[in-house]
Amino acid sequence: MGRIVLVVRLALRDLRRRRTEAALLLLAILAATTTLTLGLVLREAASDPYQSTRAATNGPDVVANVGQADDLAELGKLATASGVTEHSGPYPVIAGKLEASGRTSDVQAMGRDAAIAAVDQPEVTQGSWVSDGGVVLEAAFADSLDVGVGDSVTLGGRSFKVVGVAVTAAMPPYPGASCIVSAGCINGAIPDDRKLPAGLLHNPGLAWLTQADVLSLASDQSSLSYVMNLKLADPDEAQAFVDRNGGDHGGAMPMQTWESILADATDLARDSQILLLIGAWLLGLLAVASLSVLVGGRMADQTRRIGLLKAVGGTPGLVAAVLLAEYLLVAVVAAAAGLTIGALTAPLLTESSAGLVGGAGTASLTWSTIGLVTAVALGVAVVATAVPAVRAARSSTVSALADAARPPRRTGWLISLSTRLPVPLLLALRVAARRPRRVVLGVVSIAVTVSGIYVLLVLDAFLGDQPGTGAYTEAQVAVLRHVLLVWTVILLSLAAVNAIVLTWATVLDNRHASALARALGATPQEVTAALATAQVLPTLLGAVLGVFPGGWALLAGINTITGGDSDKATLPAPWQLIALVLATVLVVAALTSVPAHLGGRRPVTATL
Repeated sequence: MGRIVLVVRLALRDLRRRRTEAALLLLAILAATTTLTLGLVLREAASDPYQSTRAATNGPDVVANVGQADDLAELGKLATASGVTEHSGPYPVIAGKLEASGRTSDVQAMGRDAAIAAVDQPEVTQGSWVSDGGVVLEAAFADSLDVGVGDSVTLGGRSFKVVGVAVTAAMPPYPGASCIVSAGCINGAIPDDRKLPAGLLHNPGLAWLTQADVLSLASDQSSLSYVMNLKLADPDEAQAFVDRNGGDHGGAMPMQTWESILADATDLARDSQILLLIGAWLLGLLAVASLSVLVGGRMADQTRRIGLLKAVGGTPGLVAAVLLAEYLLVAVVAAAAGLTIGALTAPLLTESSAGLVGGAGTASLTWSTIGLVTAVALGVAVVATAVPAVRAARSSTVSALADAARPPRRTGWLISLSTRLPVPLLLALRVAARRPRRVVLGVVSIAVTVSGIYVLLVLDAFLGDQPGTGAYTEAQVAVLRHVLLVWTVILLSLAAVNAIVLTWATVLDNRHASALARALGATPQEVTAALATAQVLPTLLGAVLGVFPGGWALLAGINTITGGDSDKATLPAPWQLIALVLATVLVVAALTSVPAHLGGRRPVTATL
């Protein structure tokens, strides 16, 4: 127990002494844990409006429909099936076209009673419930048409007055409404070169009329379909009830459970979730790179302290435990903060549809979410610090106390090449050659960042084409753009921190070599330029690799996960990719100039 207390006290004391580095460590892990938490809890937060609507309307557990009057007897049997406690319907439904505000839209018109239904009584948000000659529109459908109470619409060649706007939990809001007519439906965008079969509805809305009005619109009995809403004793057994009664969605008597309606109603949150989870893993890779560099820099700066710990009796195991404990403590704090921020921020990244009641709520954190986020945070810390910590702990006590300069690696061809270069490039090449693993980390960090930006450009172009296609409404596109903005800001912020940390770690590691170069005649400006150039050269390589194959491979991976078609993606133009590479190099050069300038100005005598 005493050994654990000692390790924790030494770790906390070192974190307090180096608060800037501790803050950078916290920021790097926090970015990954927050984004991962957002991705894991976003859909749960988005489900709150549906659950509120389900409670307000006494929503059904199962919705069943048939396409012909001859099947009404089979539909009626469900009302007395085992497990059913209440039902409403069957109600007649007819497919048609609704004209309003100069627009024509496909619609499923359902006949309802003026009396309150035991199951699925739509909640009227404006106006009143159905009456003869009056129509009630589903709220998201009315919002899309820009139609309100008192307006007139044309349905089946007849004029109806909009007497109300309502929400329901019996089907997802427009434009993702379930299909309950025998004619069939298709949701989403339709390619220009594809024609729909006659009678097939495209992105149909939902309208409620009196049963008498629906029957008067039907040309004959064959044009009518029927729907019934069922309430079960145990809502969690809805899918089992469907399986038991042979009603898979799309079958002879299609049935849809409330869970599948919920899934369809939160489709937007699912898309946002995929984007955030991909962003989380990218940020996790960046965090590993950032921590690896931070750890390397701090180990170089703590060499003498490691020697002192070993000189007073600390074993290599104790020293390694102290070094690891510092980063694990930061990782635990970052995981807790990321979980809190992610849960509180999730409602801001989901749109509450006009077709549902209430807004997204704060998601409750499950043990699986807490465990996964904490494991990722600790994993990032361990992967980045284990090898440097063990290597430092096993170093010689005498050499650690001396804190001598790291001897350079002598490579014949590199020396021959560098002697023909200007002084800043000569020094830059030798700085890079001293830490080849750090150069690789720099290249990987920039490649991950640029590949993420590449995908962001593709997704931004995709979203720009969506309004008006029926796949997403303008409000939904705005929500997805907010998700992309969050991803972009965090990605660029962490990449900027990485660039600065890389440069500062290089400055610390090369303080003796830089001082010796100045003692031999190099100017502070040349040393500064060398330190900055040592970061710019890997940046150029990383930016090129980030465009191809990095960006292309990441986009292909996203399409594989989501089932997308990469052939339909609008890829960035060549000038955009060239601009991206150049902008990355210039930004990194600007970010690294300050720490490089500070490192190049250190007094020679004090360093040597």
